[in-house]
Amino acid sequence: MAKESSFDIVSNVDFSEVTNAINLAMKEIQTRYDFKGSKSEISLDKEELVLISDDEFKMNQLKDVLFSKLIKRGVPVKNLDYGKLEGASGGTVRQRAKLIQGIDKENAKKINTIIKNSGVKVKSQVQDDQIRVTGKNRDDLQKIIAAVREADLSVDVQFVNYR
Repeated sequence: MAKESSFDIVSNVDFSEVTNAINLAMKEIQTRYDFKGSKSEISLDKEELVLISDDEFKMNQLKDVLFSKLIKRGVPVKNLDYGKLEGASGGTVRQRAKLIQGIDKENAKKINTIIKNSGVKVKSQVQDDQIRVTGKNRDDLQKIIAAVREADLSVDVQFVNYR
């Protein structure tokens, strides 16, 4: 009997890379002319980014700088869930962005539906915040990976523990 192969579908954010991206973004903000004299800053509070800036326009520029640094560091920007813009002290505005870890139930259902609709003979099971996919043929697992990559999910997914 052939041994079954498997892999896990997860959605993780590397916090060391997020910290590096924040440091790079802050360096760029301090040297940019359009941010001269502004009170713009980015900080990481547990699993949440806190962005503070003078006004909504500067906040959008701050997000653009942060996005570019996150993308260069390989951090999925799909996993950022922005809250609404709120007033802060000193006439500034603040926005919080939660870093999403793991696959929620809604996305797990979507992924399971994609796997079932693909017509490939594999089994999938939800384990906490990840999905394990097992099958007898490695080519079938590759087809599932391709199908999940093409899907429009609200979080970025990675494929780990491929055996």
